[in-house]
Amino acid sequence: MTDRTTPPVDGSQLVEDFEAGARGAFVEDVEETEEGGRMTINMGPQHPSTHGVLRLVLTLEGEIVREARPVIGYLHTGMEKECEDSTWRQAVTIVTRMDYLAPFFNELVYSMAVEKLLGVEVPPRGQAVRILMTELNRISSHLVWLATQGMDMGAVSMMTYGFRERELLIDFFEAVTGLRMNHNYIIPGGVWQDLPDGWQTMVEDFIAIFPGRLAEYERLLSGNPIWRQRTMGVAVISREDALAHSASGPLLRSTGVPWDIRKAFPYSGIERYEFDVPTATDGDVFARYNLRLEEMRQSLRIVRQVVDTLPGGDYKNMDPKITPPPRSELTRSMEAVIHHFKLVTQGYPVPPGDVYTAVESPRGELGAYVASNGETLPYRVHVRDPSFVNLQTLPIMMRDTLVADTVATIASVDPIMGGVDR
Repeated sequence: MTDRTTPPVDGSQLVEDFEAGARGAFVEDVEETEEGGRMTINMGPQHPSTHGVLRLVLTLEGEIVREARPVIGYLHTGMEKECEDSTWRQAVTIVTRMDYLAPFFNELVYSMAVEKLLGVEVPPRGQAVRILMTELNRISSHLVWLATQGMDMGAVSMMTYGFRERELLIDFFEAVTGLRMNHNYIIPGGVWQDLPDGWQTMVEDFIAIFPGRLAEYERLLSGNPIWRQRTMGVAVISREDALAHSASGPLLRSTGVPWDIRKAFPYSGIERYEFDVPTATDGDVFARYNLRLEEMRQSLRIVRQVVDTLPGGDYKNMDPKITPPPRSELTRSMEAVIHHFKLVTQGYPVPPGDVYTAVESPRGELGAYVASNGETLPYRVHVRDPSFVNLQTLPIMMRDTLVADTVATIASVDPIMGGVDR
C-alpha cells in the first residue's frame, strides 16, 4: 500500500538532479582557452562503435580531438588466472574465449607453448589441419572487421555482406568442431579430432565463391568517394611511432614494415606454403582496409595449398602420457579405463620450465608465456594480446583529428576487448 504520509516527489527537482549528474559523468573537465575552451568527455563504454566495452576520454577543442585516452577493464574476467586453476588440457577451453573472433589462434599459441615444455611433436597432418583452421579463421575475423567498419561509417550493406560470407566459414567450423565459436579444438599434441567426411567439399565451395565476393566488396567501397574521403589520410601513424609502441599486424604493416610471425618465426609447418606479406606506406585507415583485403586473398591462397597437399596419418600425437586411449579400448581393457580416468580427472604433469611462443593472429603478434613447476596445473599463463598493445596507438592517431573520424579510427585498429581485458 502507498504511504500517504510520504511527501510528494518534486519531479522538476529530479530532472535537475539527473541532468547535473549526467553532466558530471560525461564532462570531466572544462578548460578555457583563447580559442574558446576545451571540453573533456567520455565516449563509451556503451557506444556500439567501440566494438565492446572500450571507453575513450576525449579532450575536444570544438570538433578537433586534442587528446584521447583509452580506458580498459570493463570486460575483465581473469582468464589467465583461471588457466592456472585448470589442468593443462582444460585451459584450452579458457584461452579460446579471449579473442573470441579468432579462437583457433588462442588455442594454437597456448598449445604450442605446452608442446614446447613437453617436448612433443605434432604429426604433419595435425599441423596442416591447424593451418587450415587458423587461416580460415583469419578470413572470418577480417570479415567481421570489414562488416563492422562499414557499418560504423554508414556503409550499412557491408554489414550484411560480411556476415553472409562469414556464415559459410562458421558452418564449416561447426561441422569440424561441433561448435560455432570457442571451439576447444586445437589441443596440446595436435587437434581434438580429424576432419569429418565432406569437409573438402565445404572448403572448395568457399574457395570458389570468395574471390568474387572480395571483388564485390572493392566495387562497393574502394572507389566510393565518401569511403575514400573518410579513410584516406585519416588516423595516420608513422613507421617510427608504430615500432615505438610495439604495434603489430595490419596496423604495423600499413606503415611499411613487413613483419609477420609466419615469416619471421614459422610455426606448424606454415613455411611449406607460399604466400606474400602485403604492406602499405600511408599508415591510414584506407591502407589498413586494403591490407586486410589482400590478407584474405593470401589466406585463401594458403588454404588452397593445404587442401591440395593435406598429408595422411595421425591428427595428433598419440603419446599415451598426454592422449587418452582410443574409445574402442575402453570396452575391453581395465588399464585403458584407469588411464583415461586419470588423464581426465587429474591431467598430466608438465616438466618444469617456462617458454614463450607466438603466432600471427588477425590483429598481430599473439604470444603466450607459460611456466610450469612440474605439476598438472600451469604455474603461470600470460598472453600477449595484440589488441591490448595496438590500443596504445589510438592517442597518436586521434590527436588533432576530427571527432567525426573517431569511429573510423577505432574500427581500423580492430580491437577485441575480450583479449584486452583477459
